Amino acid sequence: MMNMACSLIEHKRINTTLAKAKALRVYVEPLITKSKTDSTHSRRTVFSYLKNKEAVTELFREIAPKVANRPGGYVRIIRTGFRPGDNAETAMIELVDFNTIYTNGTAAASEAAPKKRTRRSSAAKKAEGAEGAEGGEAPKARAPRKKAEPKAEGEEKPKATRKKKSEE
Repeated sequence: MMNMACSLIEHKRINTTLAKAKALRVYVEPLITKSKTDSTHSRRTVFSYLKNKEAVTELFREIAPKVANRPGGYVRIIRTGFRPGDNAETAMIELVDFNTIYTNGTAAASEAAPKKRTRRSSAAKKAEGAEGAEGGEAPKARAPRKKAEPKAEGEEKPKATRKKKSEE
């Protein structure tokens, strides 16, 4: 895992079997998350997993600033078919933000204007209700509940209590 992680960090994309790619994703993503905070402690922690100074430097200097605003999912696995010799399923694993084909159109748009979330609260609904009343519309009143009509003489109301066996 250590060598594959160093190769992925260095080359940004490697080809391997699908099982190894899935295992590598679990190994590398926490390291990338750790690299977002550039401190001596996080560098030493990442170095204990990679044991390669160049890979650690590359991770903290180039990769971490690029994925700083991403909440997770730094690695993409793309299945590439089957290997001819043993028919093992192969895959390409790559760092998401370093693929120039996919990120050219989306990176410029995401950096220009961050997406704003709008939520509707109950205060906004109350304000709209008040505006509707000012515009000449009166709020609709609820109709009063109808009272239960008396039963006919032959019908009996079912009792909620149970009769004792001795009364039956």
